[in-house]
Amino acid sequence: MIFPTLNFMLFYLIVWPLSWAAVLANRHLLHKLLIVSASYVFYAFWSWKLAFLLFGSVLLNWSVGRLIGMLAARPVLRRIVLGLGVTANLGLLGFFKYYGWFSEELNTLLVAWQVGRELPLLEVVLPIGISFYTFQGISYIVDLYRGDLDRPRPLVDVMFFISFFPHLVAGPIVRAAAFLPQLERPPNPQRVFVSLGVLLIVWGVFKKAIVANWLAVLLVDKVFFDPTDLGTLDILAGVYAYAIQIYCDFSAYSDIAIGVAALLGYRFQRNFNQPYRAQSLTDFWRRWHMSLSSWLRDYLYIPLGGSRHGRVRTYLNLFLTMVLGGIWHGAAWKFVVWGALHGGMLVVERMIWGAKAADVPAGRTAIGRVLGVLFTFHFVCLCWVFFRASSLESALTLLGALGNTQIAPVLITPFLACLVAFGMLIQFTPPDTLQRLDRIYHWVPTWVVGLVAGFAILLIDMAGGDGSAPFIYFQF
Repeated sequence: MIFPTLNFMLFYLIVWPLSWAAVLANRHLLHKLLIVSASYVFYAFWSWKLAFLLFGSVLLNWSVGRLIGMLAARPVLRRIVLGLGVTANLGLLGFFKYYGWFSEELNTLLVAWQVGRELPLLEVVLPIGISFYTFQGISYIVDLYRGDLDRPRPLVDVMFFISFFPHLVAGPIVRAAAFLPQLERPPNPQRVFVSLGVLLIVWGVFKKAIVANWLAVLLVDKVFFDPTDLGTLDILAGVYAYAIQIYCDFSAYSDIAIGVAALLGYRFQRNFNQPYRAQSLTDFWRRWHMSLSSWLRDYLYIPLGGSRHGRVRTYLNLFLTMVLGGIWHGAAWKFVVWGALHGGMLVVERMIWGAKAADVPAGRTAIGRVLGVLFTFHFVCLCWVFFRASSLESALTLLGALGNTQIAPVLITPFLACLVAFGMLIQFTPPDTLQRLDRIYHWVPTWVVGLVAGFAILLIDMAGGDGSAPFIYFQF
């Protein structure tokens, strides 16, 4: 079930009033059970069989959390239980996400070395959202172990946290310590920011249906499918367009998820903060997919040692964190290269500016800030080539085709140029633009806000073409 579709609208128009009816009737447990049931219905639209895998992940982490709580006086056993729990989560993710890649690469080596027999290749289906709900399961047990959560939570709360349908498929990655306390009492209807939630949903639908979809269909897919017959300008336009496409696509999902959750009375953290205005790569990762970058920092970089063991160890930890972050995105060498490029540049910035690499732009001149933005954006675009290409070889082919200066452009149109320009323009608008609009709509009756939003979505649907392509991060 995809957010900006008729199926989801009908689904949500049933879930929303039922959940609030339970809250208003002072039936908090019923409210939770309704949301959990709705979440599994939402997931079962993809595959009812894989819904059992989701429940298995929930049950695993709830059980590990119970054991961690029971072993409060036995720190060694708690650490062992935590290690086994994290290993089980990563093993589950590793099998479904990396078994095929590992088998193919190992078979290639076995054939090359003429050693033994090939490993059997199993048809393993990658469950939708497994990367996201696995990380959230790890967040629950680690937060319990660290004391960021005061106690293990009931099974229904853990199911709610991990399975909550707005963030289930593609994030944001919600922290257990930040979200689970919200389940201790019913949502307060007086504190639901209806207009802001509606604005986020409409804005997200616009970015996905208009900007991301049209750039993908008319330019990006064509450039990355076969760049060898295209000229330099078309390929550059395709690379820039993909930078805008992936931002509008993924930030759209996050905006819709945050808005949908807000209308149900729950808060998610912001996931994007105008990343293409960043003046360093360190600053970029404080603005792009913030729930992932902060997760990698707190649950991977810091446990690896962070910056506590000298400069060389700090550089190695930074690099490893980004390489593993790249592998998290997919089982392919192109993601390893993508993560390594980001990790390498973060190390370079750390070597030059130290721990304040993200804050250095504040002291630059105006020209320095512009140059910082231009360099960072083009470095990120270079990395996006490896991220988007179908393989590492295809990425190198596209980069080589940038030399086709003699071929005239055939794909660029004024409409596409305007979409790319619009995608860049919104990086430099006031960061609180939606909040300013919310303050205006705050005085408008709720039924008017709903009517205007419905009309806006109808117009967007008419302008967005036939159907709705899956969000890019559904495959991760």
